Amino acid sequence: MKKLFQLLFHRIIIIILLMIIQILLLVGMIWRFNQYFVYFYAICYVIGTILLLQIINSSNNPEYKLAWIIPLLLVPIFGGLFYLLFGLNRVKKSDKERYIRIREKQIAAVYGGGTARVLEEIDKKSPAAANQVRYIENCCKMPAFDCTASEYLSLGELMFSRLKEELEKAERYIFMEYFIIEEGVMWDSILEILARKAKEGLDVRVMYDDLGCMFTLPYKYDKKLESLGIKCVVFSPFVPVLSSRFNNRDHRKIVSIDGKVCFTGGINLADEYINARDKHGHWKDTAILLRGDAAWGFTVMFLTMWDFTRGEERDYTYYRPEGIGEPVPGEQGYVQPYLDIPLDHIATGENVYLNMIYKAEKYIYITSPYLVIDNELITALSAAAQSGVDVRIITPHIGDKWYVHAVTRAYYGPLLENNVRIYEYIPGFIHAKSFVADDSCGVVGTVNLDFRSLYLHYECGAWLYGTSSIAEIRDDFLATLEKCWEVSLNEHRNISWYRKMGRAILRLFAPLM
Repeated sequence: MKKLFQLLFHRIIIIILLMIIQILLLVGMIWRFNQYFVYFYAICYVIGTILLLQIINSSNNPEYKLAWIIPLLLVPIFGGLFYLLFGLNRVKKSDKERYIRIREKQIAAVYGGGTARVLEEIDKKSPAAANQVRYIENCCKMPAFDCTASEYLSLGELMFSRLKEELEKAERYIFMEYFIIEEGVMWDSILEILARKAKEGLDVRVMYDDLGCMFTLPYKYDKKLESLGIKCVVFSPFVPVLSSRFNNRDHRKIVSIDGKVCFTGGINLADEYINARDKHGHWKDTAILLRGDAAWGFTVMFLTMWDFTRGEERDYTYYRPEGIGEPVPGEQGYVQPYLDIPLDHIATGENVYLNMIYKAEKYIYITSPYLVIDNELITALSAAAQSGVDVRIITPHIGDKWYVHAVTRAYYGPLLENNVRIYEYIPGFIHAKSFVADDSCGVVGTVNLDFRSLYLHYECGAWLYGTSSIAEIRDDFLATLEKCWEVSLNEHRNISWYRKMGRAILRLFAPLM
């Protein structure tokens, strides 16, 4: 009885019930006006036409527009209503103004010293690479750094081991920002270290996304962390009100230790990421460990999000570690942290990928859990492959969401027809988000190849140029190919007609998934 009572009053059940009630009320209101159907339909038609014009003339991605135009035309009453509730990704003016103020502090914290010199050095080595650096600087206000050593971590188990080692060495602060945290082997052992370090007097902070952790953490888990001396922020607490603001989730994964060491990549803090729990077969994920100046860039990135979420505005120079600008053991090449936010309506993550694809000369290898992409990426990948560049993509063989996995496979056709080679990871689910090209540049980050990551979520990544970790990413990709099945164009074409139909329908609404 106790378990049944807990289940009935679980936060998820309450939220679902409240959402259903709201939908029923909306349907009831429409039904109530049934006697005035002609007038009501005419009003909805006019509103739908206005919304249609607004969608067509907006700066949104064309496929996102199409996904909303179809329900507006087919079901003008409900289509217009749901677009008003979920399709208008408006940014509050106050949020934008606050972010601009915080970004000025970010600029003051990360620029200066040798940042201009670093760009000059890169420009001498490769004008194309320097253009990428300038693009990221203009969009993210984050420079490229030297004096940074990078270590590529090819599995969640490796990242977990290295993370615990570095956490134990923390002396001043530990900052952590994650989309998913779940109680279990991984998080419990990390939490033990965090609580102990907080008790020793370190500034320990944790930020997690409320929707990402809704099924993995108890309600008001932040209070538990605060009781352990750990400062905690819940990003965009989920309120059961029909609204589009919950489209914008904090999908980033950042750990900063004393501003000297940081981790980022695809790995969340849950047991499936280290294969302590079998969820979708073997879970393949990756991360990057940065030691040196670039770690300070990620630290500032965390602080800006912390201030933006918590409504604080502090001096970041207080957290600046000693030794900025000094060489570190294992240093090689350059690292540029970057972020992607929905506040500026710039698809920074996608454009970083596009720049790498268009500038690749020999090869570009891509790993992504999803392949739900727009026409720009399809065109870029196809053009590169048709130009003789070796374009290869690894996706999962076992999906985490059946409908997204079906949409991923729906995108194989136009790519295979243009000589892009696609592989599926047979042992299970691959969650890594990495690009590597020509043995010269690479990316490890949180940006999936899907519409939510590319346009709606808060994301981050590390762009690498001339680092030793680039060869490690390449070698890991080639080793992973040995555990993959290559998808052929004939096999893709010879699937059953009903699967083709289902995938085609799902692909039509892919931007809304």
